[in-house]
Amino acid sequence: MSRMLKLIQNEQGKIFIRKSTWIMYIILAVLIFGNALLTNSFDGLKKDYQGDDWRQVLEEENKELQKEMEEVEGFEDYNNSLIAKNNYYLENDIQPAPYTAWTFVEENINFLSIVSLLTIIIAAGIVANEFRWGTIKLLLIRPISRSGILLSKYITVLLFALYTAIFTLVLMWIFGAIFFGIGDLNPSIVVEGEDGFKTVSLVANVFTSFGFKLVNLVMMATFAFMISAVFRNSSLAIGIAIFLMMGGSSIVTFFADKEWAKYILFAHTDLSQYMDGNFLMLEDNTMGFSITVLVVYYAIFMLLSWIVFTKRDVAGQ
Repeated sequence: MSRMLKLIQNEQGKIFIRKSTWIMYIILAVLIFGNALLTNSFDGLKKDYQGDDWRQVLEEENKELQKEMEEVEGFEDYNNSLIAKNNYYLENDIQPAPYTAWTFVEENINFLSIVSLLTIIIAAGIVANEFRWGTIKLLLIRPISRSGILLSKYITVLLFALYTAIFTLVLMWIFGAIFFGIGDLNPSIVVEGEDGFKTVSLVANVFTSFGFKLVNLVMMATFAFMISAVFRNSSLAIGIAIFLMMGGSSIVTFFADKEWAKYILFAHTDLSQYMDGNFLMLEDNTMGFSITVLVVYYAIFMLLSWIVFTKRDVAGQ
């Protein structure tokens, strides 16, 4: 166990000693800050629902939305949803919560896609670079099995993903608190589900979404790790993983009419589609089936990585 911990510590040191890693964190922080600054400039956020006239504000907003639908085509579904939501507030005498740090985090939870991108870059090179730099022999002469070396590298990738995801979540909340305030510790929001509108905890909603995003993060990191281990080419691993991460949903949509489309990995990586108010990528999918498919793909990725890495001849490296 101590040898494994030292290996993991060594692998993390290799990652965080690079300037490129810290540059990635700086870029991520700048993007979050810029988004908070841009969001703060929107006039729509300055609407005050906290005064005694919040009912009148919602009624006026409904009139504006109705007028917009009459003048411009194409906004019917979106505006009708907003009107129905406002009516839910009015009918149930619920005062809308103000825009706060938690609201900013919820609206920008997709920033974790950037974390997936950064993790793919790390995962793609963590095995392939050992072969490219010729340092693989130095690893294999250590008194630990190839399986242990591979496991230490994979755990390092997952730890990097976790660190970066938490860093992103905390930074979004901090910038949100600076620009929009903290507000209530556990505010409630109204969301639209299959049975209509309902009130839920905003904080619980944020962490549920965060958990679902972590599933996609782990799957994409594991896929890139597998490509790195099998083909020993970090550029190939990065290119394929990013292409599929960006275009996966389009691939599923293109083949949606095929029976076998339900077995495509990217129809299941976004488990947030099963949250109330979201749309399923494929109508017949269920969360149980998606989890089963993900487990099968995960096992295949890990098995391929292990077989190729443990059996590969490195005498010529």
